[in-house]
Amino acid sequence: MAILFSLISALAYGVSDFLGGIFAKRASAWQVAVVGQSSSAFFSLVAALLISGSPTGSDIAYGALAGLGGGFGVAFLYRGLSTARMGVVAPLSAIGTALLPVIVGLAQGDRPSRYAVLGIVCAFPAIALISRVVDDNPAHRGGVVDGVLAGLGFGMLFVFLGQIGDDAGLFPLAASQVTSVLAVIITATVLRQTWVPRSRGAWSASMMGPLGATAQGAFLYATHHGLLSVVSVIASLYPASTVLLAAVVLREKIHGWQGVGLVFATLAVALVAAG
Repeated sequence: MAILFSLISALAYGVSDFLGGIFAKRASAWQVAVVGQSSSAFFSLVAALLISGSPTGSDIAYGALAGLGGGFGVAFLYRGLSTARMGVVAPLSAIGTALLPVIVGLAQGDRPSRYAVLGIVCAFPAIALISRVVDDNPAHRGGVVDGVLAGLGFGMLFVFLGQIGDDAGLFPLAASQVTSVLAVIITATVLRQTWVPRSRGAWSASMMGPLGATAQGAFLYATHHGLLSVVSVIASLYPASTVLLAAVVLREKIHGWQGVGLVFATLAVALVAAG
């Protein structure tokens, strides 16, 4: 079940990123982020009201901290993608998303099987290769700091979601989504970016809400059935679905290294499932 939930999370994150990329071409990425995260908060709250749970104060706190990490991750990812090389920012952020939970999970006592360890090892080159984007614009330099910060933010999201108790229900997820909106707004304000949605293109991002809620909910349930160090790596393979959607819908070419990355991703999932 843990692998299935992790794959659902990766698929939902990947589709959401694909839509976010399309909407960000029509409106400010910051406005898209605010609308998308707000919509996710709404659907998470509705789901929490429908699904019973008994969250403790610490569960709500972990959810809020997860949201701060996710919100800042989105903020620095967008800043990096707008000013630096996508081929630097995207792989660094995706690897950081997987690496931090692996370190925390092992420190907390996770002991993956031998096959699962091999799967984790295969997942990192898969993430890096799939996320790599060609960007020859000479104006786009650096991006290392933004990529690292985005990865740390998303990694914190996974780590704190992994600390939420099995009986907490979905209210911690609603708290996570609310604080993520606040984190995006705060970061955009500090960076002097316009975040108030003003165009129809920005409001179109509201359809990303169910995807965001599904992605986090599936990841939360994955951590209840499996090791954080394992499920976080599988969920971090979300760029694969983004790349495949771009190839099918937008007819974008899958580059050779991305194809190799997809092979590594398939191998990683198979090894983890075998373990």
